[in-house]
Amino acid sequence: MKIALACDHGGYDLKQFIISVLERLGHEVEDFGCFSKDSCDYPDFCAPAAQAVAEGRCERGVVICTTGIGISIAANKIKGIRCAHCADCLQAELTRRHNNANMLAIGAGFTGPNMAERIVEVFLSTEFEGGRHARRVDKLMALEG
Repeated sequence: MKIALACDHGGYDLKQFIISVLERLGHEVEDFGCFSKDSCDYPDFCAPAAQAVAEGRCERGVVICTTGIGISIAANKIKGIRCAHCADCLQAELTRRHNNANMLAIGAGFTGPNMAERIVEVFLSTEFEGGRHARRVDKLMALEG
């Protein structure tokens, strides 16, 4: 699976770790930055990553900032994106099963590498249930206008 990654300076170290996890799992990674710990603005890196997912150039995306909140808001501004901020494995599982989320946001200031690794693994391996959830996701996507 091809995965888009993006972060700001607060998520840089965790992003680098997640790249190694994804490569070990056999995924292809497209890294949209940032590329250092220098202060930067997460929308500059998150928007291109989200666009790649929305356009189908990447199948899913993972975005990381200090809290995971701002970068998830930025990702959700891109039409076609359903980005969920997840802090544990159950959230990652359910957002895939019920919301068909195509992007995952993680807060590097709150989620350590071991938990982040497991969250990413669950997010990428869980399938969408469809059924009644498909109807809800369709309604959600219609809100984009």
